[in-house]
Amino acid sequence: MRRTFAILALLGAVSIGTPVWADDKPATPATAVSTSTASAAAAAEPAAAEPAAPAATVNKGDNAWLMTSAALVILMSIPGLALFYGGLVRTKNMLSVLMQVFVTFSLITVLWVIYGYSVAFTEGNGFFGVLDKLFLKGITPDSVAATFTKGVGVSELAYVIFQGAFAAITCALIVGAFAERAKFAAILVFMVIWFTLSYLPMAHMVWYWAGPDVYLDAATGDAATKTAGFLFQKGALDFAGGTVVHINAAMAGLVGAVLIGKRIGYGRESMAPHSLTFTMIGASLLWFGWFGFNAGSALEASGGAALAMVNTWVATACAAMSWMLAEWMIKGKPSMLGAASGAVAGLVAITPAAGYVGVVGAIVIGLLAGVICLWGVNGLKRLIGADDSLDVFGVHGVGGMLGAILTGVFVDPALGGTGVYDYVLNKVGDFDMTAQVISQLWGVGTVIVWSGGVSLVAYKLVDMVIGLRVPEEEEREGLDITSHGETAYHY
Repeated sequence: MRRTFAILALLGAVSIGTPVWADDKPATPATAVSTSTASAAAAAEPAAAEPAAPAATVNKGDNAWLMTSAALVILMSIPGLALFYGGLVRTKNMLSVLMQVFVTFSLITVLWVIYGYSVAFTEGNGFFGVLDKLFLKGITPDSVAATFTKGVGVSELAYVIFQGAFAAITCALIVGAFAERAKFAAILVFMVIWFTLSYLPMAHMVWYWAGPDVYLDAATGDAATKTAGFLFQKGALDFAGGTVVHINAAMAGLVGAVLIGKRIGYGRESMAPHSLTFTMIGASLLWFGWFGFNAGSALEASGGAALAMVNTWVATACAAMSWMLAEWMIKGKPSMLGAASGAVAGLVAITPAAGYVGVVGAIVIGLLAGVICLWGVNGLKRLIGADDSLDVFGVHGVGGMLGAILTGVFVDPALGGTGVYDYVLNKVGDFDMTAQVISQLWGVGTVIVWSGGVSLVAYKLVDMVIGLRVPEEEEREGLDITSHGETAYHY
């Protein structure tokens, strides 16, 4: 989803950046950006001598690619993530995990249309938008959303569904951390609270800006940047959701795993995955759908999208290999679970960097992700002591942090990256790696604190009203029957 970008170096504020692609125009790879052609507040202070920004035109090819990408992201959730998670739990809980992912996706879709899009992608303050677009009010087939290229837009309705698919899968990711023991009603209530108070503000902080067309000169650029999200103003780059999606969900999952407690028999009874076949199919669907997740975040059918697609392809393969080989060396045998887990780790780590780094950067990020996330689901998990059932934090949290920080390194043009585009000067600006890494750390630190705090409060509220965990006898029998009155298998 999004790409964030920049640092308006010209004024010592943030120079909004975006790489110059091989296509004729620089298209900023950073997904979720502004949904309006121009920000009213930013446009209110143009230099007197400057002409107004021209209206953006919509290209049918860009629209087609964005709508296709949105469908691919939906495929990632249902059935991709559902099958990946479902295969990892025990037989008696397979259907419950499918249900949790499917219904969470449906719930967040409804909330996104009612108020989520408006809160995330309208101009408000640095943390929240306003409610001007409740129920998509005022958005018509003719409405245009900004891209990363001046004068180029996409249909806002296509942008709405693309971003909504991101929101839905982010919330669905969380359920893997407390699988096999949480109350279904508690999960749904928690999702409403967390989506409203953690996902939406993080999306706004990282991805909301006024769009490139209002950057006419230093004065208008500075005014526009001041209307952007908090982390956008800090210069944090997140092409498709390393902070907004992965670290955000991972923190919510970790807090939930700690508060809900360990599964009965954890560490004493076998809790091996019941179907690595389903897990492999799910991982493959995730990899396939992730091309829409990352390459779609360029918002245009451009060279920038192609770069993100190649990086997603390569980094994922590298991570699958490095995890498998490292595990092979440690345990003596290569495993399907290791290869699939490595692939997901690579997808996570390359997400914030996909449109900003060169292929060599993607290879390095992928290779490191496989090894470091393997440690995350083994060594780090033991240190924390939480029963993160499906290793949401070890993969999405650790991988997201790694990718977010390394984005600040490999975006460097000297290392094959795109650099950060300056929309005032209409070219890639001078690059300062130290400053960019600091900006990335702002993003990582903010989402850890924000999501962790919101999650703690949300879980406590739900526990007081509904209770977070099913009774012991229901957990032992399995959630398929006790929570849903159905079973995944009949034999």
